[in-house]
Amino acid sequence: MDIKRSGSQPSGKGPAEWFTGTVRIDPLFQAPEPARTAGASVTFEPGARTAWHTHPLGQTLIVTAGLGWAQREGGPIEEIRPGDVVWFAPGEKHWHGATPTTAMTHIAIQERQGGSPVTWLEKVTDEQYGQ
Repeated sequence: MDIKRSGSQPSGKGPAEWFTGTVRIDPLFQAPEPARTAGASVTFEPGARTAWHTHPLGQTLIVTAGLGWAQREGGPIEEIRPGDVVWFAPGEKHWHGATPTTAMTHIAIQERQGGSPVTWLEKVTDEQYGQ
């Protein structure tokens, strides 16, 4: 058994190459091998968002606070609220983040494949975000 005590893992800033705006990442867990699952609580300030990206084994988001948006490539921007659970299929190109006026926090859970849980792509443009 391994207990990660609240406050024992430092918060980090979402890297500018993968995020637009102010994003805080609070690690929650990273299961040791042979398990592949990791999770983090991610807070997006108003207007902040991820770049387009994919996950080799999919991703689950659990919205815990605020109001956010999520979009898969070719689909509409969907509003996401506390209590919503979002699943992105393996390889599905998508982005997620806060709305322009409201912050949003979600727990992100994904698995590593070949050592990586994500493939980062181009940034979401202001035009794409404003649709």
